[in-house]
Amino acid sequence: RTINENLKGPDPQLMKINITPLTSMEQPPSYCGYSPTKAHAPICLLVYKVPKDSLLLLHTLLLHKALFVCIYFFSSFFKIKLCFTGCPPLGLETLKITDFQLHASTVKRYGLGAHRGRLNIQAGVNENDFYDGAWCAGRNDPYQWIEVDARRLTKFTGIITQGRNSLWLSDWVTSYKVMVSNDSHAWITVKNGSGDMIFKGNSEKEIPVLNELPVPIVARYIRINPRSWYEEGSICMRLEILGCPLPDPNNYYHRRNEMTTTDDLDFKHHNYKEMRQLMKVVNEMCPNITRIYNIGKSHQGLKLYAVEISDNPGEHEVGEPEFHYIAGAHGNEVLGRELMLLLMQFMCQEYLAGNPRITRLIEDTRIHLLPSVNPDGYEMAYEVGSELGGWSLGRWTQDGIDINNNFPDLNTMLWEAEDRKRFQRKVPNHHIPIPEWYLSENATVAVETRAVIAWMEKNPFVLGGNLQGGELVVAYPYDMVRSTWKTQEHTPTPDDHVFRWLAYSYASTHRLMTDARRRVCHTEDFQKEDGTVNGASWHTVAGSINDFSYLHTNCFELSIYVGCDKYPHESELPEEWENNRESLIVFMEQVHRGIKGLVRDLSGKGIPNAIISVEGVNHDIRTASDGDYWRLLNPGDYVVTAKAEGYTSSTKNCAVGYDMGATQCDFTISKTNLARIKEIMEKFGKQPISLSIRRRRQRARQRRQRR
Repeated sequence: RTINENLKGPDPQLMKINITPLTSMEQPPSYCGYSPTKAHAPICLLVYKVPKDSLLLLHTLLLHKALFVCIYFFSSFFKIKLCFTGCPPLGLETLKITDFQLHASTVKRYGLGAHRGRLNIQAGVNENDFYDGAWCAGRNDPYQWIEVDARRLTKFTGIITQGRNSLWLSDWVTSYKVMVSNDSHAWITVKNGSGDMIFKGNSEKEIPVLNELPVPIVARYIRINPRSWYEEGSICMRLEILGCPLPDPNNYYHRRNEMTTTDDLDFKHHNYKEMRQLMKVVNEMCPNITRIYNIGKSHQGLKLYAVEISDNPGEHEVGEPEFHYIAGAHGNEVLGRELMLLLMQFMCQEYLAGNPRITRLIEDTRIHLLPSVNPDGYEMAYEVGSELGGWSLGRWTQDGIDINNNFPDLNTMLWEAEDRKRFQRKVPNHHIPIPEWYLSENATVAVETRAVIAWMEKNPFVLGGNLQGGELVVAYPYDMVRSTWKTQEHTPTPDDHVFRWLAYSYASTHRLMTDARRRVCHTEDFQKEDGTVNGASWHTVAGSINDFSYLHTNCFELSIYVGCDKYPHESELPEEWENNRESLIVFMEQVHRGIKGLVRDLSGKGIPNAIISVEGVNHDIRTASDGDYWRLLNPGDYVVTAKAEGYTSSTKNCAVGYDMGATQCDFTISKTNLARIKEIMEKFGKQPISLSIRRRRQRARQRRQRR
């Protein structure tokens, strides 16, 4: 407390204080290297031995340009470590900086205006007059500029730049000057000694390049003035500004719009070791409702850890549905990973606090959280940090596979079989088997994908969401178009109305997804469908996890894109948690919509693999090993049939209401006469002979007698 009271420097941004016992003969440590958690550039941890009664040196240290500074105080019994972080991004990539805050000298066309000069913005395939991949100046001369209005006094510390995102063109800036102003009229150029400082820009169009200012500069406006560019291209750039907005107690607008959270959670990026440690902490806090397990290993041998949250962890309870969240299939889309870690902390804390909503959810549901499917890719992205990884570093597995699209293509098998009219009855509309070629060792299948498939086959999941990044939308299947040669086409499943509701349940409770005032992340405006989209109408993908889950298991799976920024800065995590917290909970609660029940024989024993059919819906599900089932349905009246091999079918009417909670719809079915005969014959050691074989033998005897 004494240290905090004496920290009177400008915006010290105190991160944390660690006090540990000082061992004998211990000396002040020194270290210079890379800090991936702060993720802006290679930096040094500056170590000073400070007299315990003097804190004046802190003011000098805070003016140093390093992004992360640790100061150690040594006394007779303790060493005290204070860590200070540098300035975060202003928010061009996250859209916190609005289009109205970006200005430019000239633009080539509207789609290449200043509002498109955001770090990692994507142009997509259709580079057009509205959505292109950078700000591009209208002329190629040294008098062009792009300007950011921070709308308040800000301590600027650095600039990150990229070239133009384009499939066809190569445009980037190779050097530039930086100018600042308080009124946008009088500008001061950043100096290097007596002359204007020239900052080195990009050498290609996608890899971000960070330049720190020689000393932090306080101003409201910052302007980037390109001085040279790729000789075969034009002046085009995307950027992010690093800066600390200075406190302004008189500005009600900014104070009113600041996002805060009351949840006491660990808001930071966690590497693999830290993720595992956090899971352990949650498990120790709530041992009665949590369990840590792994579903396999990555290509690099890292275990794929999951956390189960249930009132009876480790076992499937008859009648209780199972739900899962998956994150990190693309290793560089890390927001979903951190949301999963925050969610498990939150649910543990709220359960201990007696929150009735969370308690009911945990007692009535078996929840599985798999935060990092691709830990190898994440570690690659984590090493360079939140702003310097570009759009794709760490996306793929160590052996270069995109896990999200690495599942068997069962859509083609189903649709080709359905198109052969005379064989239509032989085509299953659910639990389609995986083709043999996919199971071979030579198939191009990631070990992580195989682990997820085995996990999905082992657990009777009813509903699941895979968290992704780079957009703000919920995508539902099918993800693959049915028409040949088309890349975009609305391709609904037989359960399209259910999937639409599930997608809307997440999007409508998210703070931003359905906000008509927000700008698009990149090129797509999803507001016309309230923040949801059919995957195939967006872009076709063969072998997606959503389509595979629907066609091979009972699980209804959706892709949830939780933010425009794939890898937001650590300072953004509290706000992102607030954006998604309610949605994450509401979506889990949807597992309790529709009908549920048991399919049993006359002795009361559950029948596994019984088929549950709903009249008018060409997609069936099957019962789990104990004979229990869950069928997601929207409110309405349904004719439901239960059938199993060797049993007579049973049909009944089941009504689904609007209130939360699935309707109980049980079935008792009896064995067919043929099944009973087979049982009797097997009991006495004789094999039953089918009628068709008996008739063929009788006809053969008759033909021999005629001869």
